[in-house]
Amino acid sequence: MRRLVRIVALTLMATLAVACAGPTSSTSSGPSGGGSSSPQPTTQKQTKLVKVDAATAARLQNIMVPLLKVMDHPLSSGQVKVGVMDDPAINAASAGNGEFLVTTGLLQKANDDQLRAVLAHELSHQDLNHVQKTQTLGTGLNIGMVILDQIIPGSGNLTPIAGELLLRKYTRTEEYAADKHGVQLLQRAGYNGRQQMADTLSWLMSTSGGSSSGGFLATHPGTADRITAVKALPGP
Repeated sequence: MRRLVRIVALTLMATLAVACAGPTSSTSSGPSGGGSSSPQPTTQKQTKLVKVDAATAARLQNIMVPLLKVMDHPLSSGQVKVGVMDDPAINAASAGNGEFLVTTGLLQKANDDQLRAVLAHELSHQDLNHVQKTQTLGTGLNIGMVILDQIIPGSGNLTPIAGELLLRKYTRTEEYAADKHGVQLLQRAGYNGRQQMADTLSWLMSTSGGSSSGGFLATHPGTADRITAVKALPGP
């Protein structure tokens, strides 16, 4: 079991850089119906960030690096920062500016294909400029500010802004676009993107009952509609 800490920041800055250069020594594996282009925050949720072990960091690195390389606006490894939140729910979120959140529930329950599809969707929100970090987050989010081998406990405060990210909802158009672009990223990286995204949405629907307060598995459009839309996309 991971040892929980009060506040911990995780960045893949160092390990992603190594992965982009070559193999590493580590081993692995809610939109609204409106027309606004900016995700809208809802009720704040206080959530702790957790310390992440080397195997989990390597798993994230191995899954994310191929996707980073094929984005329309590629992110360098040094720009990517990931915070892991102590939350049993299966969820993830993009904070913009190369910063992402995933929950312990997602990491514990998803296999690599499922995690890859979720991350491709969140990378798509970044790639499609759905998140304007400077306009929505202010200065309260502290993720990805510490090199992996220097992770230490924080001051003991909670992180309401981080929790709020998982509650923010995108528009219907943005969610469909992120699913579609996520499929494209997976295909560019050599995977059967349409199948992986559809299978992952089906898994999430069966695991979470088809709804969530926000983040990746959102309520509008419904998950079943998202699956139908993904299956209608071109490609293998």
